[in-house]
Formats: sequence, C-alpha cells, structure tokens
Amino acid sequence: MRKLIAFSLFIALFASCVPVKRVEELKTKYDKCEGEREYLAGEKDRLETENAELKAEVKKLKQAVRSMIDDTASTAKQYRQLRHETDRLKKINTQLREKADALESGSNAENRKLMSEVMALQDDLQIKEDKLKLLDKKLDDKEKRLNKLQEELKAREKRVQELENIIAQKDAAVKALRDKVKDALTGFADKGITVEQRNGRVYVSMEAKLLFASGSTSVGSEGTKAVVQLAKALENQNELTILVEGHTDTDPISSSCIKDNWDLSVMRATSVVRIMMNNSSIDPQTLTAAGRGEHFPIASNDTPESKAKNRRIEVILTPNLDQLFKILDESAQEITNDEGTE
Repeated sequence: MRKLIAFSLFIALFASCVPVKRVEELKTKYDKCEGEREYLAGEKDRLETENAELKAEVKKLKQAVRSMIDDTASTAKQYRQLRHETDRLKKINTQLREKADALESGSNAENRKLMSEVMALQDDLQIKEDKLKLLDKKLDDKEKRLNKLQEELKAREKRVQELENIIAQKDAAVKALRDKVKDALTGFADKGITVEQRNGRVYVSMEAKLLFASGSTSVGSEGTKAVVQLAKALENQNELTILVEGHTDTDPISSSCIKDNWDLSVMRATSVVRIMMNNSSIDPQTLTAAGRGEHFPIASNDTPESKAKNRRIEVILTPNLDQLFKILDESAQEITNDEGTE
C-alpha cells in the first residue's frame, strides 16, 4: 500500500511534465510489475512447499510399502503354518479311518469311540480349512494392495524426479545466463557493476555513479554503453522476465519534476528500460520498470560510501517457471484423486 501511495503521488506530479496518456501507461505497467512480483514470490513459496510435501508423501508411501511387505510376510508365514497343520491333520484322519476300517469288526463300544475321535478330527480339520481359506483370501488382498502401493510409489518417485530434473535444468540455465551476463559486462567489473545468482534469479546491480549524474534521471554515455551491452546479452533470452528496479539513499531530493526519492528511483528505472528497448530486440512485454526509493538498502546510510552503494539500479532476471508449475498442478491433482478414491 505504501508503494501504491508513493507511486500515485509520483503520477500526480509527473503528470505536470508528461502527457496524461503516458502517465496512465506508466501507472498501469507499474501495477502490473507489482502484481507479477507478488505472484512470483508467492509461486516460489508454493513451489518449495509443494515440492517438500510431495517428497514427504513419497517418504510416507515408502513407509507404507515397507509395513505392507512386513505384514504380508507375517500373513504368509501364518498361511504356511496352517497349511502344515492341515496336512498333518489330514494324514492323522487317514490313519484313523484306516484304523476304523480295521476295527469295524470289533466291539461296538470301541467302534463308537473310534468314530467319535474321527468326527472330532474331521470337525477340527474343517475349522482349519476354513481358516486357511480366510488367510488365503487375506493374503491375496494384501498382495494386491502392496502392488498398488508400489505402483503409486513408482509414480510419485517419477514425478519427484521430473521436478528435480526441471529444477536442475532451471538452475543450470540461470547459471549459464549469469555467466553470459557477467562476460558481457566484464569491461565494467571495476566500475560498480556486480552480477549474482540468488533464489533462482540473476541480479545485475549497477551503481548510480556509473549511470547518472547526481539528481539526474538521464543515463550518461558510459552508463549507456553498459546498459546496451546488457540488453544485447539478453535479447535472445525468450523464457525470461526482466525487472528494472531503481534504488536511492536516504538523502531527500526535490525539484520541479521530481518530488522525492520514490519519483527519482522510478524515473531512473524507466530511463534504463528505454535504453534496453531502443538498442536490442528484447520483447517489451518482458520488461518492467519499478522504483523502491530508499526503502530497500543494501548498506547503512551513515557514510558516503554506504550511501553510494544504495544508489543503484538492479536488473532482476527471472526464468519462466510455467513448466514447473504445470507438473506441480498435475501432481496435486493426482494426490487429490487418489485421496478421493480411498
């Protein structure tokens, strides 16, 4: 909200020096920039969270598979024991039947006793066979469940591998982009330009002394050369968004067309964007100009040296993460579908 108020004040003042249509275009583009920044920050957090959740789900599935394997082994052991006992009882039953046949001509009392034993054994045998069938069915069900869990685990592991491969590719692409930009700006390394890779992005920081005279929004000749070389290095990078941010120190400024440091930072960022557009084939839709005034320092403002570090232009290069978001969305949908069928 503070940024929006500051930018609105800038627009109100800037309107006195620039046509109303241009002011509206700048405001619209700034609003779009802020929305995209917030979206990218949110998507990055969501990406990291969902990737962690997916890994946790894979870990959980692995534990379930191990538990199912142990349970299946235990059931199989019970099955084998019961099968052994059943075979033993069948053998005894056969022996008793043979004895019954042999003693059929004996006394009725002995025959009745023998038949009673045979019937008891038969009942016991039937109970064991029923248990055996039940265990057999349970074992079959658990094997089917185990197979399903193993298939799900393979699918999740494949999805995690796909995510890790894409992230690795993005990291490699960002590193290659950083190296390309650093090579393009080698001649300016000792003139206040640094190139860093952080949080999946490339940050090109240019100290204001290379680009602008004090209080000016016009880029000097030496600074123009640096900006043009940067733009040339980026003009074939299609899967990229380019955010140009202006930053100032805490020293106040006021002129006929510059009200405060917010105004100064935005106007300087816009000047750099114009040079990049006019000297390369960069798609204007990938470019955004923004200003943060003195509110995002990288050093204290208590010495001239630290203030000089805070007066800068940062060009933030962010790769397109649409492919990664697509896989995350598909994974989330699969998890939802699996939970719905259980």
